[in-house]
Amino acid sequence: MPSILDAVVVGAGPNGLTAAVELARRGFSVAVFEAADAVGGGARTEELTLPGFRHDPCSAVHPLGAGSPAFAAMPLKRYGLEWVHAPLPMAHPFDDGTAAVLSRSVAETAASFGPRDAGAYRRLVAPFLGRWDTLSRDFMSLPGTALPRDPVTLARFGLAGMPPSTWLLRRFRDERAKALFAGLVAHVIAPLDGIATGAVGLVFALAAHAGGWPMARGGSQSISDALAAYLVDLGGSIHTDFEVKRLDDLPPARAYVFDTSPTALARIAGLGHAYDGYRYGASVFKIDYALSGPVPWTAEAPRRAGTVQIGPRARDIDAALQLASGGRVPRTPFLITAQPSLADPGRAPEGKHVFWAYGHVPAGWNGDLTDAVERQVERFAPGFRDLVLARATAGPPQLAARNPNYIGGDIACGAASGLQLLLRPKPSLSPYTTSRPAVFLCSSATPPGPGVHGMSGHNAAKAVWRHLRKAS
Repeated sequence: MPSILDAVVVGAGPNGLTAAVELARRGFSVAVFEAADAVGGGARTEELTLPGFRHDPCSAVHPLGAGSPAFAAMPLKRYGLEWVHAPLPMAHPFDDGTAAVLSRSVAETAASFGPRDAGAYRRLVAPFLGRWDTLSRDFMSLPGTALPRDPVTLARFGLAGMPPSTWLLRRFRDERAKALFAGLVAHVIAPLDGIATGAVGLVFALAAHAGGWPMARGGSQSISDALAAYLVDLGGSIHTDFEVKRLDDLPPARAYVFDTSPTALARIAGLGHAYDGYRYGASVFKIDYALSGPVPWTAEAPRRAGTVQIGPRARDIDAALQLASGGRVPRTPFLITAQPSLADPGRAPEGKHVFWAYGHVPAGWNGDLTDAVERQVERFAPGFRDLVLARATAGPPQLAARNPNYIGGDIACGAASGLQLLLRPKPSLSPYTTSRPAVFLCSSATPPGPGVHGMSGHNAAKAVWRHLRKAS
């Protein structure tokens, strides 16, 4: 290790590793320090229930990962990353035994909404079809890190998606389309009436049509391991089991880059009250299951879907989010569930399956939502409980203990509501820099926000190498 490194990265989640790779690719000396015993952060894979059942404790499905401009520029396939797909990206079942779907096919998706909304959906997505590569690059590179490649399409996207999702839902007349879209927006873990929440639902829909909603073969750990292996080949170093409590714990460097919560950054780097106004949001209660067979969904489409949303109606989804964000526990939670072994049978022993589900709960809540979650799954998959071989539960305290970035169990590393959805971690033309010129933030508390896509790290790295060039 050089006597003075060019950059030290604190935290080996996907954003920290991406920032480190981007710097190492440009010839800078880089070392990564991680408090856990392995790299990954929110992209890890573990045997949480029984031997042979490989679960993702947090992120599992990666609609923005496969299309990430940061990952696309790296030879990650050479390091073992392979994207795999279930037959359908997502399904949304209803009480009548049918389901709406989000398919790679626009026609199949529109048809599942029924004749009154099929045309409205096709008109909504038509301006963006075939433009995902430039749109995703422009959307996820903001603010101010690169000039838009297709400003006209980006502007049209802003007009369609920037108002609250409740405005966007008014395009549709029937419940099927409204509910599916409300579920897409709910991935931000915030009420549907927030500023620009419609953009979230539209991004997820367009990602499905462009490249599906894939998973990483072997689990999300494969993404982190590929990034780590590439970094080491570039000459970088990674140090696990290394908790950083203050900057003096780290070796001398010209720049320090934090893949942490703003709270931790302020504490470690001595930034005082710099992020006192930053808000953390609601949490989730997550259950990982080892199953003796596939989930017995009543509707056909969910049996083929990597992700299944359980609402079922838009107002049910919004009510659950409003309660959780307001500090109350929904009696009937909205669930996001995933079926990784449909796309990747090697995640479980032959004939067996892994499955997970989470519902929204208040930050820091210390209760047990297992019964409410399973009642909701049974509602659309009678006999589900009979298949459970083992389960591993994690509420807000467990999530926060597993990953210190999840303050109060907030897996988005900050509330994605109000202006904070767009201006993270605070209003600034340079959200990755801090009041200390050599200290930077690259976690999902910075734009473009949550998800395993590496773009927060990619964007932050640009600010870091500008600093390093200026200082040399």
